[in-house]
Amino acid sequence: MMMGENDILSAEQYYETNNEATPLLLRAPDPPYKMVKNIGISQQALVVDTTGSKMSSANKFPQYMAGVSATLGAMAAGMVLGWTSAAGKNGIDLAKEYNIPLTADEFSWIGSLVTLGAAAICVPIGILSDLIGRKTAMLLLVIPFTIGWLFIIMAKSILMFYVGRFVTGLSGGAFCVTAPMYTAEISESSIRGTLGSYFQLMLVIGILLSYGLGPAINMYNLSLISAVVPVVFFCVFIFMPETPIYYLRKGNRDAAKASLLRLRGSHYNVEPELQALEESLMEEQRKKTSLAQALRTKAARKGLVIAFGLMFFQQLSGINAIIFYAGSIFESANKSISVNVSTLIVGIIQVIAVFLSTLVVDKLGRRILLFVSIVVMLVTTFFLGTYFYLQRQTSVDVTHIGWLPLLCVCVFIFLFSVGFGPIPWLMIGELFSSTTKGISGSSACFFNWLMAFVVTKYYSSLELAAGTYTCFWLFSAICAIGSVFVLVLVPETKGKTLEEIQHELGGQSSSNEADKA
Repeated sequence: MMMGENDILSAEQYYETNNEATPLLLRAPDPPYKMVKNIGISQQALVVDTTGSKMSSANKFPQYMAGVSATLGAMAAGMVLGWTSAAGKNGIDLAKEYNIPLTADEFSWIGSLVTLGAAAICVPIGILSDLIGRKTAMLLLVIPFTIGWLFIIMAKSILMFYVGRFVTGLSGGAFCVTAPMYTAEISESSIRGTLGSYFQLMLVIGILLSYGLGPAINMYNLSLISAVVPVVFFCVFIFMPETPIYYLRKGNRDAAKASLLRLRGSHYNVEPELQALEESLMEEQRKKTSLAQALRTKAARKGLVIAFGLMFFQQLSGINAIIFYAGSIFESANKSISVNVSTLIVGIIQVIAVFLSTLVVDKLGRRILLFVSIVVMLVTTFFLGTYFYLQRQTSVDVTHIGWLPLLCVCVFIFLFSVGFGPIPWLMIGELFSSTTKGISGSSACFFNWLMAFVVTKYYSSLELAAGTYTCFWLFSAICAIGSVFVLVLVPETKGKTLEEIQHELGGQSSSNEADKA
């Protein structure tokens, strides 16, 4: 039976009309089973027997495998971001190797065009992933990635560098949308935070690879290695399943079931989870009239405010300035530390911190990590601003506290990488319904990369006009506002299903909360 646009049937009527068995979630349970209270998607056991013993729990290893495979694209994006670290000051080493004269302004464009490329693809890739699937869209990104690196490898002019950097940025930015979306839709709620954090972990690993390889090999060979990483991603990720939610939205229940079986294990009963997903999507269809109206719902509006706010504070917290000054700060604190070694130290700190974040984000929660992260960032940027003020605007001798800026840099990078680095990307996959996730998540990513371009391109001008100390005090003030933003607006999503998060954003109590009341 075909349902008209205005036909509204209850779930029971739908299955009766189509001569199908009513799903377990909609029937009174028959012995020897009883329904578990607080049913939600992606729980380890939705059905138990009358003795209280659990049936076979889901296998998490396939979910981890799929999550790591998907975020290999983030590692490729990280190598794009870290590539310029090997180019020397103002690109002097790059210019010599390729025999292409570069001015400081031209090199700044080589660095910042990546962020423009990333911003340009964010909205289109969200739409494309809804049309052809998350997996297919991610696999197709290997094509522009390869083309972009070929432009850089074979560059004969500045224009070829510009094109190559823009296209590789475009591909890297697309992974910032699709990878969190994919991991959020394949994972159980108990490990969704960990899998979501893998994106930032693989991103900083890619940056660290560029930092580590840069001093050891020339730019040409670094570009060749960077071009291989997307191909490795393709060879691994092609064997991973598409998300079950995408298949259900396309009306392919068998494919969705097969996907869940691959992600949860063949011995796990996926029917309750599959039926819960169907019910959620059917409810969306009943309420859905258009994307524009869906975006006007309270949950969608609040999700956008939170996502845009997190991206704003992430980029304007001072992270780019801290990394920009890391080399000179390390060197001034300890003359034996070269710029290459200092950038390597920064990369190692980032990887260790993000790895720790993957271990605790599902235990401590998103909100507490965000708050602690931004408060510490507030303090460290304030101290950095004070240090630079005393050093450059007064006659105070600060050589006896040369360890202070070094400590501030390390602590800032560590706490940023634990909280405000990975968690905003993770929460993009959690804050939006499947109806609005593509356009909303990609819009937040567009805003993030746009802010990254502004900071990357124009920070030096602001620093020259207002002074380094003013910039860091400004970052400290922004972090202060961000801490209030986290306390007032950001919800805790740890351990909650995607449906429960939508209910909370919409001002409704979730089923779990209602049952606990």
